Amino acid sequence: MVVVRLARRGRKKNPFFHIVVTDNRMPRDGRIIEQLGYYNPVARKNDVQFQVKKDRADYWIRQGAVVSFRVRYLIRQFEKSLKKSQI
Repeated sequence: MVVVRLARRGRKKNPFFHIVVTDNRMPRDGRIIEQLGYYNPVARKNDVQFQVKKDRADYWIRQGAVVSFRVRYLIRQFEKSLKKSQI
């Protein structure tokens, strides 16, 4: 089964996550099919905290990929912030 989930990168006490498409049998930081974006929970003021290729994420979801709870939450928060900035 194909899943969309977070893969941890970065250093000790300085986490950085890639949003990836992978097989669910692979380890968290194992081989990936495609990288869709990233999430930086400790971003500074001028740094971008979250970025995702929305068109590619939609493609994988249409293909039947299961999205993890945390990635689903991050995408919803990102869409809400876009709507607020457009108003």
